[in-house]
Amino acid sequence: MTPSPLHPSTLRSAVLSAGLLPETVTGLLRVYGRSRIFDVLSRGILSGGLIIEDDDGVYKFGNTAGKKASSVVTIRVRRPSMWTRILMSNDLGVAEAFMHGDFDVSDLKGLLNLWLDNRTTLAGLSNPVSSFCARYSAIAINTFGRQTLGMSKWNVEVAYDTSNMFFQCFLSKEMMYSCAIWSDEEGGVRGDLTDGPRPGDLEAAQLRKIRTILTKARVHPGDRLLEIGTGWGGMAAAKLGCIVDTVTLSREQQAMAQQRAREAGVADRVRVHVCDYRELPPSFEHSFDAVVSCEMIEAVGPRHLHTFLRVLDWALKPDRATVVITATSQPEHRWSEYQPDDFARHYHWPNTHLPSPLSLPNAVQAAVPGKFVLHHLEDHGMHYPRTLREWGRRLEKNFKGDVVAELQEKYPELREEAALESFKRKWQYMFTYAEVGYARAYTNLNCWTFTRPENVAVLCS
Repeated sequence: MTPSPLHPSTLRSAVLSAGLLPETVTGLLRVYGRSRIFDVLSRGILSGGLIIEDDDGVYKFGNTAGKKASSVVTIRVRRPSMWTRILMSNDLGVAEAFMHGDFDVSDLKGLLNLWLDNRTTLAGLSNPVSSFCARYSAIAINTFGRQTLGMSKWNVEVAYDTSNMFFQCFLSKEMMYSCAIWSDEEGGVRGDLTDGPRPGDLEAAQLRKIRTILTKARVHPGDRLLEIGTGWGGMAAAKLGCIVDTVTLSREQQAMAQQRAREAGVADRVRVHVCDYRELPPSFEHSFDAVVSCEMIEAVGPRHLHTFLRVLDWALKPDRATVVITATSQPEHRWSEYQPDDFARHYHWPNTHLPSPLSLPNAVQAAVPGKFVLHHLEDHGMHYPRTLREWGRRLEKNFKGDVVAELQEKYPELREEAALESFKRKWQYMFTYAEVGYARAYTNLNCWTFTRPENVAVLCS
């Protein structure tokens, strides 16, 4: 079987990394980029402080002295290609420069917080090239069919088929690649920071998340549950006595989910289908008591969202049925139909499109008028930073030995030390990048529960 592709670089980054531009051109871009970036930083950092060290000296921006000096971030430039990457790709260029080891930073989380604190006054880092690429990518994701049947399979392969062993090195034992839910039993959402991470905390929080989702779905023994987006096969519903049909486009996920069902003794109640939600068997029509979909709907895309919602209506029983959907979302003040390529979209979940808390309920009513009511909406975003920190610690601890050997066997390009380091730094950046976004409520993690009309949760009369 041909291995799934690794996340490809942006064209701009690939050209720079391959040295395809004449040295005179790259030299001019570096000089101009450095000068322009310094100019923007000198005027744009109004909160916090930044120190940049390169071969020409030490440069300070913002407040780097006094009582707040302990929060100053220091960047040490290792390769001047950093300037060109940022010039051509703005914040995505910063991510690519970090991945490729163009710079080291004293505090990556501090650097990303510094950007959020000053993002309005740092808008000058954008330029015609980066602006054009951002606009084109937003139009492409929205308009050009980046979530067709063929593209959806590629998107999933890139995002999830890297290696089951690799994902096992940082996920919990249940292999849940989605946000956990923390309680006081684990010290809450900051328990790892106040009391230190403890063995088993992540597993307990992920089991709580599974129980929370199934409680919202109102499933009982004998019910049929449709899971769209298998992940790696949480078997809790089957253990409750439900009949579970789970859908994925990932062969790696299918193999792992089937194995885990056998190990859990519920293989007779779990069927794993490799197909798109648009290709469900005709026998599924009006067969299910509930549908759950955890952090998958982002991959549907705006052109196909109404189709996805009509499929849910088609698969669910006409009455007393429930839908539970979780997804990363953008708050209303930032949400747009047109969402440009960024680090997460390009290097982890290609061509995704985020809902907002209100856009999804509005889309449900537009796609299947009167078929569902919004029963409940929650924001689980405060639970994601600790989940991401736990994943990051486990990656740091376990990214070695057999995990690396399997990756290098599957992807020979990772046998080069620089390529392997870039791969690891990509994941380190993602865990911190996402942690900061959720911690600052720059992004949300919403959970929507929809039910058929007049489907009460509790008898009260």
